[in-house]
Amino acid sequence: MALDQSFVGRSYPPTEPYEVGREKIREFAEAVGDTNPVYTDPEAAKALGHADVIAPPTFVFAITFKAAGQVVEDPQLGLDYSRVVHGDQKFAYTRPVRAGDRLTVTSTIEAIKSMAGNDILDIRGEVHDETGEHVVTAITKLVARAEG
Repeated sequence: MALDQSFVGRSYPPTEPYEVGREKIREFAEAVGDTNPVYTDPEAAKALGHADVIAPPTFVFAITFKAAGQVVEDPQLGLDYSRVVHGDQKFAYTRPVRAGDRLTVTSTIEAIKSMAGNDILDIRGEVHDETGEHVVTAITKLVARAEG
């Protein structure tokens, strides 16, 4: 059954703050094989004008995807998560994620489409720091495969 178009534009409450740790950034950079020293060496980051290490661009996926859980778990939306695959991911940065940031995510249903029996859901995650400064917008596309 197609998802209800009236959910487009619905926003969910901001998440609790996530504190970005220097070690988490290092672990993530190592896991994705990115050896750029700006992710692991505070002095290398400072040489490029940053106060501390910064995170690789896809680091924020971990918190924006978790925040999107508010959408997929909304019983009124009726999304069958057992049929969902991750379709696409985009990020638009205002500034890099930094060690020490305390980030919140507000998720909004950007679009709902049906194609060949599949439901396609775009979720926009607006990430802000504790001062309210915008850091990044993440667009997550989820595809709920058709039955059968």
